[in-house]
Amino acid sequence: MAAYWIAHVDVHDEEKYGEYVKIASVVIPEHGGEFIARGGKFVQFEGTPRARNVVARFPSVEAAEAAYNDPRYQEAVVLAKAASTRELMVIEATD
Repeated sequence: MAAYWIAHVDVHDEEKYGEYVKIASVVIPEHGGEFIARGGKFVQFEGTPRARNVVARFPSVEAAEAAYNDPRYQEAVVLAKAASTRELMVIEATD
């Protein structure tokens, strides 16, 4: 069953975060992830807003987990954590 990778991000170091994006843009698709929303216009109805929001669709939760656990992505996570404040989750889609 499909799954959605959802990230809410506030970037405080654009250069370093750009390095993260370069890696994530390769690794996520290699694991079947397809970006369907990436930093576009949004409306926050409830909760704490983050300036950047990303949604990627994966074939399964397991595929998303494999992307997250990929050693290259884990190197990118170090950059992301140094350059931003973020929340990241994966949720299974309903069919």
